[in-house]
Amino acid sequence: MTQIADNPHPETDDDLKRALGPLHLISLGIGCIIGAGIFVLTGHAAAGYAGPGVVFSFAIAGLGCLFAGLCYSEYASMIPVAGSAYTYTYATLGRLIAWIIGWNLVLEYLAAASTVAVGWSGYLNNFLTGLGLPIPAAFASAPLAGHGFADMSLTGTIVNLPAVVLIGLITWILIVGVKTSANFNNAMVVIKLTIVLAVIFGCFAYIVPANHTPFIPPNTGEVGHFGWTGVFRATGVIFFAYIGFDAVSVAAQEARNPQRDIPLGMLGSLLICTVLYMLMSYVLTGIAPYQTLNVAHPVSQAVEALPGTIWLAPFVNIGAIVGLSSVVLVLLLAQSRVFYAMSKDGMIPPAFSLIHPKFRTPFKGNIVTGIFAAMLAGALPIDILGELVSIGTLAAFTIVCIGVMVMRVRAPRARRPFRTPLVWVTAPLGVFMCLFMMVFLPGDTWLRLAAWTVIGLAIYFFYSAAHAHPPRYHIKNLPAE
Repeated sequence: MTQIADNPHPETDDDLKRALGPLHLISLGIGCIIGAGIFVLTGHAAAGYAGPGVVFSFAIAGLGCLFAGLCYSEYASMIPVAGSAYTYTYATLGRLIAWIIGWNLVLEYLAAASTVAVGWSGYLNNFLTGLGLPIPAAFASAPLAGHGFADMSLTGTIVNLPAVVLIGLITWILIVGVKTSANFNNAMVVIKLTIVLAVIFGCFAYIVPANHTPFIPPNTGEVGHFGWTGVFRATGVIFFAYIGFDAVSVAAQEARNPQRDIPLGMLGSLLICTVLYMLMSYVLTGIAPYQTLNVAHPVSQAVEALPGTIWLAPFVNIGAIVGLSSVVLVLLLAQSRVFYAMSKDGMIPPAFSLIHPKFRTPFKGNIVTGIFAAMLAGALPIDILGELVSIGTLAAFTIVCIGVMVMRVRAPRARRPFRTPLVWVTAPLGVFMCLFMMVFLPGDTWLRLAAWTVIGLAIYFFYSAAHAHPPRYHIKNLPAE
């Protein structure tokens, strides 16, 4: 007897092609995690919040993700289908909470993909400018600027064309097929990991001890600006870098052996990336004063400042271009699969779960996702987009940790191919760490989360509640032995 309930339409569970093995999934996670965090956020978090102590910020964020990832892995082994936290929550905690989680995942993935695309555009323009081929100013940046929606102004440009083109290309790759997408991602992961390791080992000998003194700069008197509160604030800010491990679970329905491979993919990519983030942030703040790193291209700026490492600068730019494009690929893949799962449940229109007859991908969901992501990336600056990320994902992780504990009480004898170790320690620690990171995020981030949730609830009560199907999956107890 299985813990997944019978489905009246079982053929719908196999309409996505199972083509991904454990290496594909680990690479998928690395492809999404190693990107904006190393190439953009490290410098921003060090200069604005934590100084060299950003190393601790990455460790704390990685630890929080580890606890959440262990809970995710138990869920993913029990319900190995598309949808990630949304599907798990629907199967265990009910329709309304699942909708809230799914709706916030929509915001996180769309905003994150658009943010990274804008960062990619900046690196591409810097690289082409170095070759004497700059992108015309009217098409190189967003037509809107400002630090918040209340003070937006026009810049005089037309559209951030490179960001739009990137999202269009990635959308086409995703429609062609998940294995093609995964192989494309694997190639990009190899390139950017090679460059990241080259920077770490090539620059280690050039670390200036004075740049690491003090390792945690004294607090300025304001919460979140250096000192330990700055380290904690930076943890919430750089958490954006880690949302890629959740994207692995979204691809569960396309994994060949999801009960084994999803936990391997999630935890393997998380461990590898946490180590790389800590090493890179240590080296970066060691070769350059942290105050100089609050730029769009902190890694290339740092290596350009040293005669012994300047030769790495063009390779860093190439690594950023490759690395950030693979992040966009995984984020858009994850977004379309969340739409797919929500559509299967009747929460959103059925077009989002239509499968291409040749490529076996949810192509209409890919197209709609690509259009909205391109609109955001083409019109808005990176700081506005970046403010829309992180908090909803932390909320989703919190509810996953709670859900695992709930199911240990409701269905203690359910089949669990992967069991969260020390669940009554791990899951509460996951809840605590996620809430801890949320508390240190700026107040306006909470306001945007509230506004987005209100919009989502309006859609739920006017459309989803009337069209939703009964849950396709639920977890049952096995008979007592």
